[in-house]
Amino acid sequence: MKEWGEPAFRAKQVYEWMWKKFAGSIQDMTNLSKSLREKLSESYFIPKVKTHHSQYSSDGTIKNRLQLHDNYYVESVLIPSEKRMTACVSSQVGCSLSCKFCATGYLPRKRNMDFDEIVDEVVLLNEQSLKHYGKNLSNIVFMGMGEPLLNYKNVLKAIDKITSPDSLGMSPRRITVSTAGVSKMIRQLGDDEVRFKLALSLHAGNDTKRNEIMPINETNNLKELIEALNYFYKKTGNEITFEYILFKDFNDSIQDADELVKIYRQVPADLVNIIEYNPIDAAKYEKPEEDAVRQFMNYLESKKVNAHLRRSRGKDIDAACGQLANVDHATLPNAEQ
Repeated sequence: MKEWGEPAFRAKQVYEWMWKKFAGSIQDMTNLSKSLREKLSESYFIPKVKTHHSQYSSDGTIKNRLQLHDNYYVESVLIPSEKRMTACVSSQVGCSLSCKFCATGYLPRKRNMDFDEIVDEVVLLNEQSLKHYGKNLSNIVFMGMGEPLLNYKNVLKAIDKITSPDSLGMSPRRITVSTAGVSKMIRQLGDDEVRFKLALSLHAGNDTKRNEIMPINETNNLKELIEALNYFYKKTGNEITFEYILFKDFNDSIQDADELVKIYRQVPADLVNIIEYNPIDAAKYEKPEEDAVRQFMNYLESKKVNAHLRRSRGKDIDAACGQLANVDHATLPNAEQ
């Protein structure tokens, strides 16, 4: 602005349009002169994320297919509950980790999302939450498409904007970053002394089984991950959660539960989220019987493990854990352009 001979306060005005009002275009910046807006438009544009379409679940969950400026797509989910309005956001277009039970894992990774695109996701979900439920977002989970720690700089920069008083001003304590287990980057989170929560997608209590469903475990085994998580906690004191999806006749036995207990006792984890599996066409896995789930939970309780059974939301629109496949459902009856 100074180079253009404009007063310095114009810079603050532009910043506020971008990061507080989230303007869709330079022409929206109405307190700038028309000539200045035209000059800005000659050199810059705002790569605003747009909603391609939304789907509405019978349980109130809303899944969105979002269009990026280069016509790639990602999916995000708004999950309402009595006490929380949670945004489940993506961090990559596709994923490179190829987890066998996850629909996104069968997609190629096209690119990392830029930090501003991640912020746009949150803004869109917050607007949707206000429109449909009259409430602002209370929580954000990086559990959508992609591995957040393989897009490290953009994810941290996005969280910095989301938590900044000069932008959305959300508390970092209400943000959880979920990782399939990149031990080097978990340690980096500790070194950077981040303030948000960390969740590890565990899903198996031994390396043999984890290698089978999560190829990343071959280079980031459980011993390395346990050491990295302890390092993270030592550096930050932040809450750690284990995520554990139950698969029928694979990881749902009492022996599996006992292996999970042993890992839990090696890490200062606050909680183990036991998640019911949501079948996808590409995978052979099935949801376990209710009796097996009950026995598994009872065993964890008997061993004083703080475990919570998380029932999936949005299953009827493929919005539940592991179901984000980036399919164009715009023609479905419960999709709104």
